[in-house]
Amino acid sequence: MIDRPSPDQSASDPYLSQPPSGPVPPSRPATDAISELYSDLFEQKTTASRAGAQYESAAVEQGQDSEPPPPLSPVSLEESGLTLMQVSELILKQLYLQGNLLGVQIARHAHLPFQVIDEALSFLKDEKCIEVSSGELIGPASYRFNLTELGRRRAREAFEQCRYVGPAPVPLKDYIAQCRRQAVTGARCSIQDLQNAFGEIILRPSLLEELGPAVCSGRSIFVYGPPGNGKTMIAKGLGNFLNSNGGNIYIPYAIDAEHSIITMFDPTIHQPTDHLDSLSEPGARLDDRLVADARDLKGEPLPDLRWRRIRRPVVMTGGELTLEMLDLRYNKASNFYTAPLHIKANCGVFLIDDFGRQIVSPRDLLNRWILPLEERLDYMTLATGKKFAVPFEQLIIFSTNLDPRELVDEAFLRRIRHKIQIGSPSRELFTDIFRLCCHQRQMPFSQVAVDYLYSNFYDQGKPPRASDPRDLLEIVQSICRFRNQQVLLTPDLLAEATERFFCQI
Repeated sequence: MIDRPSPDQSASDPYLSQPPSGPVPPSRPATDAISELYSDLFEQKTTASRAGAQYESAAVEQGQDSEPPPPLSPVSLEESGLTLMQVSELILKQLYLQGNLLGVQIARHAHLPFQVIDEALSFLKDEKCIEVSSGELIGPASYRFNLTELGRRRAREAFEQCRYVGPAPVPLKDYIAQCRRQAVTGARCSIQDLQNAFGEIILRPSLLEELGPAVCSGRSIFVYGPPGNGKTMIAKGLGNFLNSNGGNIYIPYAIDAEHSIITMFDPTIHQPTDHLDSLSEPGARLDDRLVADARDLKGEPLPDLRWRRIRRPVVMTGGELTLEMLDLRYNKASNFYTAPLHIKANCGVFLIDDFGRQIVSPRDLLNRWILPLEERLDYMTLATGKKFAVPFEQLIIFSTNLDPRELVDEAFLRRIRHKIQIGSPSRELFTDIFRLCCHQRQMPFSQVAVDYLYSNFYDQGKPPRASDPRDLLEIVQSICRFRNQQVLLTPDLLAEATERFFCQI
C-alpha cells in the first residue's frame, strides 16, 4: 500500500510538489549516529578542518612522518566533481537493477552523501523518470523511489553507454592531487625501521645503509647480482616494509577521466584498513536513515566514502609481464576500463622480478618507461584515442641476475637512481646464514659442515650462494626422513647431499 503524505508535507516537499527545497537535516540523535558511523568505519573520528586537510607536498619532501589526511566528503554536487547527468545516470542504473530503493540506500550505493544526490533525484522526478512510492516524515532520504516507464527506457540507454554500476567515480584531478600528497617519499624510513623489518634475514652490514636512502627517495631501484643471493627476498622485503610501516593511503573505487570510468580499487592487491565493506552487508548495524547527511552538524568534515583507506600496495610481476599489461584494459561489452598494474601500485611498490626474462624484450619495456621514470607521469590512451596523464608515484624495483650491461643502456641507467649489487656472501656471513637455517629446521648446527663445503667446493672456485644452506639442508632432511634416521650433519650425509646438489649437468 502506498503511504499518502499529509497536505502539509506535500506542500513543502520537492519530490511531491514542484518547488525544490534542500534536504531535511537529521535530528540530534541522527547527528550522533553519523559521527559514530564514521568513527566505526575509520576507527577514529576525523576532526581536521578542511583547511587543515590540505597536505603540503613540501612537507612530504622534507620527510615528515605524517599520514596523508583522507579526502573529505563533498557537501554539494559541484564539490563532488561530478555532473548532474553523471549522478542521474548512476541512480537510474541502480534503480533498474534493484527495482526500488530508499533515498539513503541510493546514496549508500553511490557512496555519496544524500545532499549530493538530492539534486539529481529532484531532476529525475521533474523529468518523470522516477516516482515516490512511499515515504516517512523524516524527509526525502527515507522516500522509496521507483523507475517510471520513461525512467526504465533512460536506464537502458545509460547501460548502453556504460555498464558501470558502483561507487561514484572521483575526478582525475582529485586522484592526481591525492597521489602527490601520499607519495612514497612521505613514508617513514630509518635504519631502525629497516632493521626491524629485516630482523629475521641475515644481510651484509652495509646493505641497509644502501636500501634506506633508496626507499626515502621514492625513486627506482636496480637490484642485480648472481642468482641465489636473495635479490628477490630483499625486493619483497622492501615491499613488505612499506606495506607494514609505510602508513595508510587512499585509493578511489574508480576515477572519471575524459568522460570515461576507470576502476582503480582491486581487492586482490589493495588491503583495506577501514570497514567500508560493512556498509553493504545485510542487516547493517546502523539505521539507513541516520546517514542522510555527509557532514556532522557540529561542523566536522567527514571522509569521502568513494575512497578506500589501504596499506601501501605491493605488486609483483615476473616473466609474464607484457606491454599490454601496462595499458588500460578496456571491456567493450561494459564500456569502461580497468587500471593497469603499475597504476594500481601507485604510492606503493612495483616489483619486476627476473628482469630480462619477460615475454616483452627489456629494450621495449625500458623504452616504455623512459618518460615515466624521468617525469613521474605516465600517459594512458582511451579507446577513443584520447590521452591523459596519471601519476607514476611508486617505488619501482628491477631485480635481475643477468648482466645489467646486456639489458640496459646508459640512458636508462641514468634514470634509475639507485643500483644495488647483491653479491656472494663472505664466509662469516655464510656461516651465520647456515646457523640460522639449522635453527629454523631444529637441526644441530655443525661448523664442520661449513668447513666441509668450503674445502670441497667454495675454495675450489665455486662461489657460495646465500640460498645454498637452505637448499642443502632440505636435501639432508629428505634423505633422513626417507631412511627414518636422526638428522645429523655427518661428512657422509653431506657428501651425499652435495653430490646431488652440485652435480654438473
